[in-house]
Amino acid sequence: TAQLEATNKELKAFSYSISHDLRAPLRAINGFSAIIIEDYSQGLDEEGISLLERVRSASLKMDKLINDLLALSHLSRRDLRSTTIDIASLAGKVFTDLIKEHPERKFDFKISDCPSVQGDEHLLEILLSNLLSNAVKFTCDREAAEVAFGCENEGNETVFHIRDNGVGFDMAYVDTLFSAFHRLHNEQEFEGTGIGLAIVKRVIQRHNGRVWVEAEEGKGATFYFTIGELEFGN
Repeated sequence: TAQLEATNKELKAFSYSISHDLRAPLRAINGFSAIIIEDYSQGLDEEGISLLERVRSASLKMDKLINDLLALSHLSRRDLRSTTIDIASLAGKVFTDLIKEHPERKFDFKISDCPSVQGDEHLLEILLSNLLSNAVKFTCDREAAEVAFGCENEGNETVFHIRDNGVGFDMAYVDTLFSAFHRLHNEQEFEGTGIGLAIVKRVIQRHNGRVWVEAEEGKGATFYFTIGELEFGN
């Protein structure tokens, strides 16, 4: 117990250091680059301005990565609260909020009635946000993006799924898909930090459930998950 408490203190100190010691210089880099572009652009040629924009973009990406790493770290230490959740309704709310950022796109979102679950609503909203945002992202080249949330009974458990008609991927790489920093598509194709599915896996672990995926290149992906009893320990 003493070793666990010491480890938790070290993790908290590490998170604090990341939050403050690393983010401060990043914000300075981004801020000063913006000032140079705004106030001194007349002294720069097109290439100079382009380089500064790339500096700003890199600093913002690093800040997003730090945010995602902190989120992953906090999932293991967060106090949980069990409530009854209408998960289908929550999925609809999350998806509606996500597509507000893409008013130019067409979405065909289907949602099926599913039984309510016992779980931590905040964590399950994070889970749905990561899975549904992936569906939105990886259907960006489809004229009409198709995304579906539903469930089916398998034995004594309910299996939920989120399905899309996006780019999919080669199942040969599925074993590392839920690992942090692992990406199946390069950043030029799809932006991201490679943390989202690691967060999904940790949320499911804290609910003593399972998560897996089936996909095919060019034909979309379907993520499946189950929800068990909350894990209140670390």
